[in-house]
Amino acid sequence: MKLYRFLTTFFAPLIALYLRRRRARGREDSARFQERLGYASAPRPKGKLVWCHAASVGEAMSVLTLIDRLHERYPLWSILLTTGTVSSAKLIAGRLPERAIHHYVPVDRWPYVTRFLDHWKPDVALWVESELWPNMLAALSQRQIPAILLNGRLSEKSYRRWKLLPGGAKEMLGVFALGLAQTGAERNRFAALGLKDVRAIGNLKFAADPLPCDSSALALLKTQIGGRRTWLMASTHPGEDELALRVHQILRRSFPDLLTIIVPRHPNRAPEITALLKAQHLAFAQRSLGEELTPAHEVYLADTMGEMGLFYRLCRLCCLAGSFTWGGHNPVEPAQLECAVLFGPKMDNFHIMADDMLGAGAALQVTDEAELAETLLRLLDQPEEAVKLAHTARAWAESKRGVLEETLKLLAPFFAESESNSQ
Repeated sequence: MKLYRFLTTFFAPLIALYLRRRRARGREDSARFQERLGYASAPRPKGKLVWCHAASVGEAMSVLTLIDRLHERYPLWSILLTTGTVSSAKLIAGRLPERAIHHYVPVDRWPYVTRFLDHWKPDVALWVESELWPNMLAALSQRQIPAILLNGRLSEKSYRRWKLLPGGAKEMLGVFALGLAQTGAERNRFAALGLKDVRAIGNLKFAADPLPCDSSALALLKTQIGGRRTWLMASTHPGEDELALRVHQILRRSFPDLLTIIVPRHPNRAPEITALLKAQHLAFAQRSLGEELTPAHEVYLADTMGEMGLFYRLCRLCCLAGSFTWGGHNPVEPAQLECAVLFGPKMDNFHIMADDMLGAGAALQVTDEAELAETLLRLLDQPEEAVKLAHTARAWAESKRGVLEETLKLLAPFFAESESNSQ
């Protein structure tokens, strides 16, 4: 960790250049860029403060429900949530409870993290999943701030890498007073690397509240769609929009009134998707432009942020994208909203969750484009099968929610100890 601190100091000019380039490309929030350098944009609230760090969208969404419950149980505590991406800041805007603040996490240079901690002075730190920053963890240890690893995730590949630096791994993980791992395998990996008190309690993503939805927008779209057969390609990455459109062309031979809804993972990809639609001469409406969906439209491009809850409610038959080109997305979200869930062969980021769903009959996995088209054709032709799959998905999701209460129970002593130390 001392070597890491030296290197992040020595290469400070390169880090500054890297940040400037990110800012120029819109990957940093220019209006709040100083937060990434450790400067606070808000005063520290009086009294106790718990700091929760979640790297990006997935991690932040997994702890929003936990933050709500902490706010209910400890109403005198303030909550600071940090993330590192612009997209995560946009998604959680307006979703935090009273006495909760969002802030960008500082880049992991010693001057930035000390500036951040000197201002916020958290009483408890909650670290989500697997993004470990050595300087920040060292600064927490130096200040004797209790730190807990939540929803700990450590793949076999990452574990093998950390084993090459056993001293560094032990020093970093030794900062945590408690680790809560997603699975028994991950618990064993963390323990082998030096995390002394680590327990496997399940995945916090199971405990997240269902994604929100604008009820008036839902009612309007339902009216515009009417009785048309509809399917959703959710959170697409490059290459998957083309796949969805090829599948659409196959399905519409049997269902001429078919509507395909595409929600890109990153809405800024809309121009390339509209170019694909125009090249194939497909009539489409674009949500970001406020275009009304009519019977003439074959495709609806939902290129907005934070509306996935709307589209999972609108279309109860969905294919979870990211699973054909990347590593998949969270299948709990559509399952909670009673969608019939399909996904492709690449669910590496959620492989334990995906395997559990498949074992429970709560999802279907397809190997390629042809099998996706074949499966959708069957489910659209036999809606009772899709309804049964959707019911099973929701029941499966509901059966996993106990992880939230277990997490709150294990966190309680840290809040009680912090309160007693201040008296």
